[in-house]
Amino acid sequence: MDKVNSSVVSEFVLLGLSRSQELQSFFFVFFSVLYVVTVLGNLLIILTVTSDNSLHSPMHFLLGNLSFVDICQASFATPKMIADFLSEHKTISFSGCIAQIFFIHLFTGGEMMLLVSMAYDRYVAICKPLHYVVIMSRRTRTVLVMISWAVGLAHTLSQMSFTVNLPLCGPNVVDSFLCDLPRVTKLACLDSYIIEILIVVNSGILSLSTFSLLVSSYIIIFITVWFKSSAAMAKAFSTLAAHITVVMLFFGPCIFIYVWPFTTYPVDKVLAIFYTIFTPILNPIIYTLRNRDMKSALRKIMTHYLRPKKISEMPVIVKNFLY
Repeated sequence: MDKVNSSVVSEFVLLGLSRSQELQSFFFVFFSVLYVVTVLGNLLIILTVTSDNSLHSPMHFLLGNLSFVDICQASFATPKMIADFLSEHKTISFSGCIAQIFFIHLFTGGEMMLLVSMAYDRYVAICKPLHYVVIMSRRTRTVLVMISWAVGLAHTLSQMSFTVNLPLCGPNVVDSFLCDLPRVTKLACLDSYIIEILIVVNSGILSLSTFSLLVSSYIIIFITVWFKSSAAMAKAFSTLAAHITVVMLFFGPCIFIYVWPFTTYPVDKVLAIFYTIFTPILNPIIYTLRNRDMKSALRKIMTHYLRPKKISEMPVIVKNFLY
């Protein structure tokens, strides 16, 4: 039994997105730009939220944490993928593969719960406005963020329990740009059908439960404002529009992947790229464009750091040099 359970695979071969040299050169430039924009965009949101006193609200606190998770989500596999575009032999060590599986479920599970926390914040703000400050205290929002990370950690540890003891005794080619759990499970030298079902059930329970909580919160909010006025309904929809858009973009690909997790179609790669690269870049764009306070704060920061300084504002050494 010890021999059967021990893995003899020391590394995995990643087939990547394409074997065409021309496409790989294009992908290298394209995804490098996307990654830099993603990191800088989310860092700008974090900087804005922490530096502007007018954005020290529960909603913006959660938004800053979402941007941090998005940076992590974009960084656990994208740099490796970009580097592989310049490499002829795309390989990843066994420990590196396990690390990717660990982080993808950690950040995905954490982001799901963080979106639920943001939906709860909007529910309190719209349905219980007089108690908003008391309910969404600093302690409450900190606990919500801690719960998000705890759920992500519990989810990834449960998924890792299926992976670490898999007997890998030969095939090591993963048809993707990252180590995706369903594809790695397929390489096991045993009948992995039961394990595949457990993986789908595990991720499905988290995805569907968090998605159900989100939909329920939207329904409660709209029912609550429905009996007030059309102006209240319009304001509620305007407030929730950005959040609903982000939820749909995040859960759409995620649910699709785990409803049809073991197919071999190229659409799997497209969806994997979407939730590891495009979702983290769309979040700051959507929230910035839909949030008047964020746009105003960003404008102030850009004006402060980018506008030419007057002579009177320059350091003494610079003034002396100029004169």
